[in-house]
Amino acid sequence: MSLRSGEAIGVILAGGTGTRLGLDIPKQLVRLDGTTILERSVAAMHACPEVDEVYVMMAADWVRPAREELGDGYAKLRGVFPGGMTRNQTTERVLGLLGPEDRKILLHDAVRPFLSRRIVRDCVAALDANAAVDVAIASADTIVEVDSDNRIVAMPDRSRLRRGQTPQGFWLSVLRQAYRAAAKDPEFWATDDCGVVHRYLPDVPIAVVEGSERNMKVTHATDLVVAAALLRDDEGER
Repeated sequence: MSLRSGEAIGVILAGGTGTRLGLDIPKQLVRLDGTTILERSVAAMHACPEVDEVYVMMAADWVRPAREELGDGYAKLRGVFPGGMTRNQTTERVLGLLGPEDRKILLHDAVRPFLSRRIVRDCVAALDANAAVDVAIASADTIVEVDSDNRIVAMPDRSRLRRGQTPQGFWLSVLRQAYRAAAKDPEFWATDDCGVVHRYLPDVPIAVVEGSERNMKVTHATDLVVAAALLRDDEGER
């Protein structure tokens, strides 16, 4: 595979709702210090020189508010488009939006607003030698596997475990191939796109790029408190 330096597509996946935060708006439209989580994620991806185009996939009922929120201040932004009912359906819509050219693509959760340029740079570089990459950090906690009765059945070696983050990066041709294979499975289900590649293209290695504790996901109310603290730290360093 070969590709001119720097050419990658960044996709912000913003299809979730605010149910776990107890909100009546999607959590990505919550404001942190006056700026929505969505815009912070878009701005982080947009600022990376390795990314040439940015797409946003939004919960269908909130596409218009998201477009109004982002405005026309992002030259790389190609638009805000309706996502599907699930993460995988949203990725399928992304694949339908993009042309046949084989390019690098980075899929990033909108509710991870502290994405760093270093992580994006490392992902894009890793795709020079790999068909797929994930971002992950070591687990500081012991992970236990339980059965249906909530009893421990296994305690995997923590040194080999990682906590997955985003972005997840792929060559488009590989991601398309994985989804074509998944479409033939009547019981298809996966929580993310690396899971689709791992399950349906088991011979394709997935490289791991080191993530960051700052690359947190805003899911619960306590996460908003942590995010606000990170913003205060950023202000203090200026």
